[in-house]
Amino acid sequence: MGATALRNKPAPVSAPNDAIVEVRGICKTYGNVEALRGVDLDFPRGKLTSLLGPSGCGKTTLLKIIAGLIEADAGTVTIDGKPVKGPGPERAFVFQDFALMPWATVLRNVAFGLELRRRARAEREEIARRYIAQVGLAGFEDKYPHELSGGMRQRVGLARALSVDAEVLLLDEPFSAVDEQNRRKFQEDLIRLRTQENKTFIFVTHSIEEAVYISDRIVLLSPRPGRVSRIIEPEIDRSGDPDRIHRDKHYLDTVEEIWQGLKQYVE
Repeated sequence: MGATALRNKPAPVSAPNDAIVEVRGICKTYGNVEALRGVDLDFPRGKLTSLLGPSGCGKTTLLKIIAGLIEADAGTVTIDGKPVKGPGPERAFVFQDFALMPWATVLRNVAFGLELRRRARAEREEIARRYIAQVGLAGFEDKYPHELSGGMRQRVGLARALSVDAEVLLLDEPFSAVDEQNRRKFQEDLIRLRTQENKTFIFVTHSIEEAVYISDRIVLLSPRPGRVSRIIEPEIDRSGDPDRIHRDKHYLDTVEEIWQGLKQYVE
């Protein structure tokens, strides 16, 4: 599907039939600032959906409402048909600022969610070690956060989210604090992990290029108050060389198409 097809595609509020997360009529106001108004969305199981839009459009607010970290003023969120009333074991959150325990080792940080769920120490450490290796940090189990680079700390956060075996992973601009080289590597790792783990990812980003590269679906939100503007399915073939993909005409056309729609909102 080329850029011209995208231009004429309507913005449906629902995705495929097998939706694990359903958002209906979500509204949120902070004081006199209306952050979200009447957001309706479905998130398909096993897919990576990015939330993209201008600064202040409510991307992170919507993500935290889905996570159960903040309450909406109106509307509902359901996971597999069950209403969200707070955080739950079927969801895991990867924060932009890592949110690691500075006094705990990498192993303890990754295993912490399992510790809260009262899993036996040997079992949780075995699981934690597996995901530490999966994110490329084998050998760093006994290090502390202050001994790691920003990129490595973010990997710890991702491993921690994966270790609890949540069905839905919520990622709030997880790669924004790392350099471009590490960001590219993380994107490739995320694509690989999504395929291996078969989880549902909801990913907040400011980067059009990142959204097009990693996403099965991109939800474009309007400027404040955030509403669903369009839904785009990039249909990028990610099986080849990443550098080739970034030079592919379809990839570049899709990035340009989204930019043309968003640049009017850039101050």
